Amino acid sequence: MTESVEMLVSGIAAAIGEPARARILYCLLDGHARTSTELAMVAEVSPSTASDHLARLKQQRLVAVLAQGKHRYYSLDGRNVAAALEALTVVAGQPEHTFVPNTPSRLRAARTCYDHMAGKIAVQLHDRLIELGWLVTEGNGSGYEVTGDGGKTLALLGIDLDATRALRRRFASPCLDWSERRPHLGGALGAAILKAALKKRWVTQDLNSRVLNITRSGRRELKDRFGLNA
Repeated sequence: MTESVEMLVSGIAAAIGEPARARILYCLLDGHARTSTELAMVAEVSPSTASDHLARLKQQRLVAVLAQGKHRYYSLDGRNVAAALEALTVVAGQPEHTFVPNTPSRLRAARTCYDHMAGKIAVQLHDRLIELGWLVTEGNGSGYEVTGDGGKTLALLGIDLDATRALRRRFASPCLDWSERRPHLGGALGAAILKAALKKRWVTQDLNSRVLNITRSGRRELKDRFGLNA
């Protein structure tokens, strides 16, 4: 018998709901794969207990595993898992009527949201692309399309829009930022912009956290190209 949606959701919620497993999942939200030994340290449990937790998360399709030589590396099982974790973070924040961020300043400034950029600078960039008329809302209001002028600017960054559109995922869409409570740019285009920013070293990524560090040249380029003060 096929399980109902309610039962499937219940199983996923139970898997996420255990504190050690939640720590594992949120650690993997930076997009880096890690071994079970590394994740045991993150979860503050023994290696054998971490293996049990990872098996449960894999069963619920929350994590994926890649075997490479003697090692097995765990990562989130796709963008939908990352989006669900981000959404839960927003719910857990319980914002007051007047939202005042209490996120650590480095995380709030710039960080990864799985494979795209989040934080204050990402929200500012999202708003600026719309303000400049380079990004416009699709007819159904759930996503974005790039205008001609926007396409020219993105091409200068080395972004191939045709190839980005051809990917089997949403092209461009708003993603609610959990520290700013306003949208930043997600989807394939958001990922392409982060990839370009890393390649050009506008930002560098911390090895063991989601923090993105905006470089001196990055601040200059964001100012010159987009009018942003990072």
